[in-house]
This record gives sequence, structure tokens and C-alpha cells, in this order.
Amino acid sequence: MDALDRVVKPKTKRAKRFLEKREPKLNENTKNAMLIKGGNANLTVSEVLKDIYAVKKPFAVLYKRKNVTRPFEDQTSLEFFSKKSDCSLFLFGSHNKKRPNNLIIGRMFDYHVLDMIELGIEKFVSLKDIKNSKCPEGTKPMLIFAGDVFDVNEEYRRLKSLLIDFFRGPTVPSIRLAGLEYVLHFTAVDGKIYMRSYKVLLKKSGCKIPRIELEEMGPSLDLVMRRTHLASDDLYKLSLKQPKGLKPKKKKNISHDVFGTTYGRIHMQKQDLSKLQTRKMKGLKKRPAEKSAEDGGTAPKKSKSA
Repeated sequence: MDALDRVVKPKTKRAKRFLEKREPKLNENTKNAMLIKGGNANLTVSEVLKDIYAVKKPFAVLYKRKNVTRPFEDQTSLEFFSKKSDCSLFLFGSHNKKRPNNLIIGRMFDYHVLDMIELGIEKFVSLKDIKNSKCPEGTKPMLIFAGDVFDVNEEYRRLKSLLIDFFRGPTVPSIRLAGLEYVLHFTAVDGKIYMRSYKVLLKKSGCKIPRIELEEMGPSLDLVMRRTHLASDDLYKLSLKQPKGLKPKKKKNISHDVFGTTYGRIHMQKQDLSKLQTRKMKGLKKRPAEKSAEDGGTAPKKSKSA
């Protein structure tokens, strides 16, 4: 039995809190990513991993030592590191003659590799090369995807989902305008993927709505897709399954339209409208002759008193 698979009983309160954090929850923690250098990673790949780590902090773990592994052939080491560091996302960097400046981005499901995509680095501009102000650590980015191929091709569709999973950051209940200061832009055109990062500058515009300018911040990457390892449709559907506690309970007789307006349906007994009390008006009051006609007879005339 693997040392990480056996049941561990905590001996201290600190260990108990540590194990409780790793237990399954209805609302899971923010996904962490591990960044691993291969056994033959060069300077370019190392700099890319450092810059991605700077973008992902504090939800990332950077392994400084080189690890000799080949994810497309043997995934046991990645699954071991995933369980050890409690990371469900990974970015592996390597370099060789056949596949120079290589990146493998992927994600885990139940501590097993769900899908991973291999990307080649053709051009790289680091954070240090762009002399501009940077965003604070832990800033949640706005993700923009340009290109029809992200919606047409299945491999690019999975890559889009993987990039959203990797860079989305924590789930927040509300946002403020000043907090929208970091943009990650991905463009897919002519078989290449261009990754650009910008800082949002709010300038004075003479009215309540500020004028927005984008300033390139780095890192900047020109990527090309190489090999892919995608999960089957059944396994992918299983990984997206939500627990019953998170599913909203369906309320009867309530519906919503496209604009978000709520409509309710009320069930009532059949009403007798002839007995409905309406507003009394003198103009609608029946005269004595009309009342006698309805009764089917003539009303006796009142005798005049002398």
C-alpha cells in the first residue's frame, strides 16, 4: 500500500485541521497549481515557469529541483506530487532536441490525470523585460479568448477550458471597479496561440465612467499546440458532476424570463363573479321601475297624504 493512500489518524489538533482542509467539501477550495521543471529544462523554460508562478501566486507551488519524468509516458510521479501538495493543476516544463522549449499543462481528477495538452514556446518576453508597473500579488485576472477555433475545434475547446481552470483564481461574491486591473488575453489564429497580459489603467474622462487604457505588463508567450491527452467523454462528464447539495431546489409554479423577471402562478378556486362586490356609484344604482321589472310585477304607488 502506498504511504499516501493509507488512512492516517491525526495525533495533534494541527494535524486534524490539516486533514480537514483536504476533506471533500460542497464548496471546494481554490485550485492550486504545481509548476515542475523537467530533468533537461533550459533557461527559457525555467523563466517561463517563474513568471507563471508570479502570476498564479499564492495559489501555486514551484518545484525548484529538476524531476526526470515524461508525463505522456508515465504519470505516476505527477499523481504523487499532486497528492503530496494537494494540487489539481500542473504545468510541466522540459526541453530536448525533438521538442524544444516544451510546456505541458494539465489538470487532475481524484488525483489522476484528467487531460493534458503539450505546447511549444516559439517566443517569450518575461516580466523583467517589460519595464512597467505590475499588478499586486493574488489579483484575479479577467480572461479574454479571441478566435473562432476555441469554439469549433474540440482540442482548442478543451484548451480554453483548461486555461480558464488554471488562471481563474478564487471565486468572489462581489467585485469593485478598481479591482478590475489585470487582463489575460488569448488569441488563436493560424495554428498558434498568443498569450498577452495587460494592466488596466483607469484615466479621467470628464464623466462618471473612466476612460480605460491597456498597458502591456508581461509575460508574453507565442505558443503552438503539439500533443494532447484528453479524457473520454464519460470521464469528462463525471468530473463535471456536482453534488446534490449544490443543485438549487426547484420551486413550483415559479418561472423566469430571459430578462430575469420572476413570474409566479397562483391556483385559486372558481369564483362566482355575480357575487363580486364592486364599487357603489349613484349612476349605476337601479331605479324602482327597473327593480319591479326584474321582480316581474309593478310596484304599488304610494298614496299621497292630504
